[in-house]
Amino acid sequence: MKSRSPISQTVGPLMLKLLPIQILLALISSVNSIISSLFAGNAIGPEAMTVTGYYTPVLTLLTAISAMLVGGSQILCGKYMGRNQVEKMQNVFSLDLAVSILVGLLFTGFFLVTSFLDLNSFLVSDPDMRPLFNQYALGQTVGMLPLVLYSQLAAFLSLENQTRVTTIGTVVCIVVNVALSFLFLSVLHMGVLGLSLASSLATWVFLVVEARYFVSGKSTLRFSFRHIKWRETLEIVKIGLPGAMSSGYQAVRGLIVNALLAAYVGSVGVSAFATVNTLMNFFWAIPTGMLAVSRLMFSVSIGEEDRQTLVDIMRTALYRYVPLMCGVVALIIAAAVPLTRLYYRDVSAAVYNLTLSGFRIIPLCMPLSLIYMIYSCFSQVSGKQVLVYILAALDGVVCVAGYTALLIPSMGMNSVYLANILNGATTTLVILCYAWYKNRKFPCTTEELMVIPAGFGVGPDDRLDLSLRSMEDVIRISQTIQRFCLDKGIDQRRAYLAGLSMEEMAGNVIAHGFTKDKKKHFVDVRVVYRDGGLILRIKDTCQAFDPATRREIVEPDDPFRNVGIRMVYDMAADVTYQSVLGLNVLTITL
Repeated sequence: MKSRSPISQTVGPLMLKLLPIQILLALISSVNSIISSLFAGNAIGPEAMTVTGYYTPVLTLLTAISAMLVGGSQILCGKYMGRNQVEKMQNVFSLDLAVSILVGLLFTGFFLVTSFLDLNSFLVSDPDMRPLFNQYALGQTVGMLPLVLYSQLAAFLSLENQTRVTTIGTVVCIVVNVALSFLFLSVLHMGVLGLSLASSLATWVFLVVEARYFVSGKSTLRFSFRHIKWRETLEIVKIGLPGAMSSGYQAVRGLIVNALLAAYVGSVGVSAFATVNTLMNFFWAIPTGMLAVSRLMFSVSIGEEDRQTLVDIMRTALYRYVPLMCGVVALIIAAAVPLTRLYYRDVSAAVYNLTLSGFRIIPLCMPLSLIYMIYSCFSQVSGKQVLVYILAALDGVVCVAGYTALLIPSMGMNSVYLANILNGATTTLVILCYAWYKNRKFPCTTEELMVIPAGFGVGPDDRLDLSLRSMEDVIRISQTIQRFCLDKGIDQRRAYLAGLSMEEMAGNVIAHGFTKDKKKHFVDVRVVYRDGGLILRIKDTCQAFDPATRREIVEPDDPFRNVGIRMVYDMAADVTYQSVLGLNVLTITL
């Protein structure tokens, strides 16, 4: 039996386990954009890339609203899950989908009108490019509703640990997009309309794959108008808005940067920047996935008031995610030439060299941006909304647009790329200054950097954390817990019951859960003393198992079967079980 290491035995592995599917989910939009851009550059020409560049602020704004709904609903749902409030989870799920449908329909109607009536001059000032843009926007309107909805369903699929559904949807979506792009562009020669229509229809396919799970009757969360409490919309917006503001600001930033590029570099600069952004979105799926995992786990831990796990999540992000991101950056820079040649082959062309510089400079901002993303996510979940608003404004528009405006007269195109690095450095400095100000000293530990309120959760003296790996550990756990309880002034009877309860349940996990498959499993045990009461919690990575299903089973041939489980339920004031993010979480209150 081991005391819990600096990063718990379940938190670190779980965050790495959840990461691939969240990256895959984040890849959907970027892969579709890359497929479209490759067909655009090779089947249509550079003007198609210019059109996609002008449309980027629209896509960014729609993504920001979607992210606001995802963030707000996921954080709320995670907190309710941590508190085992199932009915409130159902309300958040139904409300989120209803609001998402309204948003998707509103955007669809708006751009149908502006595209048909040629009212998109607020996005495209060049009259020669506007007809192409209108065609492209019409195709995009077909996919606006599913674009908002599939992000919401994907977030709830993660909470239900249904990553397989997302994986299937991702693969099908990509295949459909490739097939339709070839059909519309190479066979039917539909131009930019076919380009946007292909990705829109592929998004519909992905949504259908996801929705099938929620209408199959297998899901815990189910859509119902009866569960909708519209007043909680404001709560979702309040929680989700700060985290999504960065994406909203990026829509404004895109308009400013496009205008600066058009004025100082020309349309070739807009094309190069659009190319770099389109392909870099593929790699940005990695930190986006890291952010999604962290948000899921932060929200559940806040609901559980689990101080130590919050610190473990941040440490995993800083000490495992950030180094991984540095490795990705090195690979992107090394592959700058082949990445550029995916779009442009003429090495003497201005657009080739401007794009190549982008792939060599912009990736350097990614590790710093990841720090901002994770810290802002934690601040959002923990209620530090003013800080989140400040960071969002700096990252979203102030730094990139400001540094670009200052540097572009002398540096030209490279000013945009360098501005992204300076942006990451600025937000990191602001985070350190904030923690320094709150702690009245420079932050030297992860907990000091996070500035967790002193009254949140329980301190280390009132908490016992253990990691179990074998039955030998279980045999010794009872005495360890009893000593902890007696030191806290708990009477001998409750101290004995606490040790016995944890020994029974943890032993059951190792005896049965560890033998179900050949995977390596961990069991984290926590005992919390609070206000004279005891809370015992077991988290394990084994297959889902609710001990309550065995509580009532009494077999005539073996009357002692499941007697340990029945004994614990009889002794405890309350026993709750949840399957959270692929973890079994059993909480016993004595």
